[in-house]
Amino acid sequence: MKVKYFHDTGTVLIEFSTQPIIETKEINENVYLGLDSEGNPVAITIEHANILANLPDLFYEQIGATESQLILRE
Repeated sequence: MKVKYFHDTGTVLIEFSTQPIIETKEINENVYLGLDSEGNPVAITIEHANILANLPDLFYEQIGATESQLILRE
């Protein structure tokens, strides 16, 4: 998974896979969901995230991780 922030537009792109986006669904005027050919989520785009989200605080937490997974992540 990749999270990209485009400072010039305030847009956040969260990519879940490298599959091509076949369809984009508008969730609301600022949030878009990209789907692959099977309807699986590929990416979420949040426009104006610099206004809508608390961007200085970005945390990642893996729930249910084993001890070895936690060590590799550090």
